[in-house]
Amino acid sequence: MEITRTFDILEAGKETYENRPVLASRQNGTWEEYSIDKYSQIAHNLSYGLMALGLRPGDRVATVSGNRPEWNFVDMALSQAGMVHVPIYPTISLDEYRYILKHSGVKMIFAGDRSIYGKLQPLTGSLENFIGMYCFQNNNELPSWKEIAEKGKSVANSYIDELFRIKKSISADDVVSLIYTSGTTGISKGVMLTHNNFLSNVRACTGLFPLEPGDKAVSFLPLSHVFERMVNYYYQSIGLTVYYIDNLANLGNVISEVKPQIFMTVPRMLEQTYNKILAVGKDLSGLKKQVFFWAVNLGFHYNENGNSQYYNMKLRLARKLVFEKWQEAMGGKIKLIVSGGAPLQPRLMRIFWAAGMPVYEGYGLTETSPVIAVNHSATPGNVRFGSVGPVLSNVEVKISNDGEILMRGPSLMKGYYNAPELTSQAIDSDGWFHTGDIGHLDEGKFLTITDRKKEIFKLSNGKYVAPQLIENKLKESFFIEQCMVVGENEKFVSVLISPNFSFLHDWCSHHKIHFQNNQELITLPEVISRFQKEINGINKQLSDYEQIKRFRLVPEQWSQETGELSPTLKLRRKLLYDRYEKLLEDIYAHPKLVEIRGTNGD
Repeated sequence: MEITRTFDILEAGKETYENRPVLASRQNGTWEEYSIDKYSQIAHNLSYGLMALGLRPGDRVATVSGNRPEWNFVDMALSQAGMVHVPIYPTISLDEYRYILKHSGVKMIFAGDRSIYGKLQPLTGSLENFIGMYCFQNNNELPSWKEIAEKGKSVANSYIDELFRIKKSISADDVVSLIYTSGTTGISKGVMLTHNNFLSNVRACTGLFPLEPGDKAVSFLPLSHVFERMVNYYYQSIGLTVYYIDNLANLGNVISEVKPQIFMTVPRMLEQTYNKILAVGKDLSGLKKQVFFWAVNLGFHYNENGNSQYYNMKLRLARKLVFEKWQEAMGGKIKLIVSGGAPLQPRLMRIFWAAGMPVYEGYGLTETSPVIAVNHSATPGNVRFGSVGPVLSNVEVKISNDGEILMRGPSLMKGYYNAPELTSQAIDSDGWFHTGDIGHLDEGKFLTITDRKKEIFKLSNGKYVAPQLIENKLKESFFIEQCMVVGENEKFVSVLISPNFSFLHDWCSHHKIHFQNNQELITLPEVISRFQKEINGINKQLSDYEQIKRFRLVPEQWSQETGELSPTLKLRRKLLYDRYEKLLEDIYAHPKLVEIRGTNGD
């Protein structure tokens, strides 16, 4: 059958899945799996229960939860009942919760666990026509989502005909979800996405990768984010079993146990995985250590467009001696990994491809449901390291005169909720969406992202600097975890650096450098000198005006949990500017400070 509304996946799945599970999560040490029939039954009971509680088509319902099958039950229940799903990150601030809940006008909330329930409870009193909050986690003290499902089961006969009429009336162009942007540059905007937005993206991605019914996927990126959300529909539509991870601490064990063929990730997680593997190699000794790093160095020279016979001969040996162990640590059955959300370092793509675990980088935004372009293996010649791949077949892309990427197509949002002015600013009269990203098309095919338009700044000499481009080069260093390039209206470029403290501690131990804490560590002359060396190396790759003249190390490790990174792991630049105001004043207000001049290090 043709899938035109998201809930059509349930009916179509009865032909696709046969007796295989659709969804699974770990409960009390064992995997609880759900067949397509069970999934559909629970979703229908929830729809009846929600209707019995007074909810009607168009009403907004929020989920604030990690990844779990229950999220899907609610999603499909809302979808087929004509209600609007408002998925919210479970890690945002109370102010952000307050704004989104009020702005969207939610009438019900599903909270993932007791902790989230407790945070949200004080905020519900100010919500108009609010019906109640229910918890996914089994807890006898809190209202459970199961109560709604049970209520729905008991009143099914009273609502079955009404639900049938509602489902029949739902159009592919009806809004199915309201997703709020992470708000790195201002107030979060509610992106209205339709059934067709999501499913046009699913259709365009189907067939791009070597997956087949019965393959397994591990899901750990937030379902509240549009990337994992769309991919979730993609998995279900092609017959994959999805294993959900609610706690990232268990990721490695779950991947080893489940042995998935695919998972979605972000660059930082791949970097962390690589660093852990590298740490294992450093603990080796003698010939084993030499062979390990010979294989790593070989991997860095992998060419996506083909390698020489001599290289392939060495690669087969490297895979036998080293890379097969990497594969086993990742379950041993990985067909592909897809990375999005931020630029991926080409060296990481090369090493994972060499190891026999291809990583495909893609690009998109919440407003575009999300994928605009992605490297893929449908036919040869559709992978280029350093790019985000070819533009999807049903999407149009053009580059404006100032370098901004413009997009239009069926995956483009309906608009921003209750914000027509913002919508008209983002989508011009010809239907082109202005992404805010700067990039270029190579060979009229491969899209490359260079920076965010709003993040590009001008030096006092009139030269424009793209900070993200420089930051990505800096983060190729093992010493640098995160960084922020600065210099707007100043004479030169500088950078604040949050070191990779794990790697730095190992380096200090190797060089017998002692310190009490990170605050002391970043002031040590040997450490500053080592970072200066890293920056001098980067400066060789930059234009004169882009070169980093000064830098400062900070003792804090920037993360989503501590607020410096958004839920999509992007820098919250305004917050960082405010937090390190004094440090920035120190950089630019005192000319007597020692400068790093170009590549000379003097």
